[in-house]
Amino acid sequence: MPFTLATWNINSVRLREGIVCDLLEQEAPDVLCLQECKSPVEKIPTERFAALGYSHIVARGQKGYNGVAILSKLPLEDMGSEDFAGLGHARHVAAKLPNGVVIHNHYVPAGGDVPDREVNEKFGQKLDYLADMERDFRAAPPKRAILVGDLNIAPREDDVWDHKKLLKIISHTPVEVEAFNAVMAAGDWVDVTRADIPEGLLYSWWSYRAKDWDAADKGRRLDHVWATSDIAASASGSRVIRYVRGWEKPSDHAPVFATFDL
Repeated sequence: MPFTLATWNINSVRLREGIVCDLLEQEAPDVLCLQECKSPVEKIPTERFAALGYSHIVARGQKGYNGVAILSKLPLEDMGSEDFAGLGHARHVAAKLPNGVVIHNHYVPAGGDVPDREVNEKFGQKLDYLADMERDFRAAPPKRAILVGDLNIAPREDDVWDHKKLLKIISHTPVEVEAFNAVMAAGDWVDVTRADIPEGLLYSWWSYRAKDWDAADKGRRLDHVWATSDIAASASGSRVIRYVRGWEKPSDHAPVFATFDL
């Protein structure tokens, strides 16, 4: 069963309902995973999505912050959610497709501004979230699974616009990259995007602070698509839909796509 999956930090699904619909109409993924929905589940604007064929949804939400949702043309079975790091945040949800593949949608904490947990509680929460993910995967190794989301880490040198300048900037510090790689190893995950696009600068996020984000192009690859090694070879067609970052009132993230044949 071939299907195309996308992940996108939408930065408020209600505020950006229109561009979600634009993406669904123009790119038509079978499954769209959203992060930072900033909405209780009951207030997610599902009617317009359903009218476009996305009548299945599994989500976790909260007012004004966080929130994750999986929209799908294909039937979904709610597989629950985990409260990583015990934060009480809506940052994870899982759903199973008819072919038995489980999709995990994550919104990892951004981590604040100072990469030191002794003076920055948010950075500690981020590291704790990643540590819990690692423990969870070691305790119950996933099979036939896909993990997507805004993981808020750009792990490779070519995932950021300037490796040396960003080594002390949260999202690219060595301690975060080490934790990121430990999570990946614990679940035997494969970075599908980089399997398809192994070389070259690649970004999925550009700061709102840039007057001309496109010309400055100081991006980071914070949004990821992983698959367990037993199904990773079925993935193809990975791409970042960069032009979406230039839409009116956009998210600061662009959608990341991959196609699977399972």
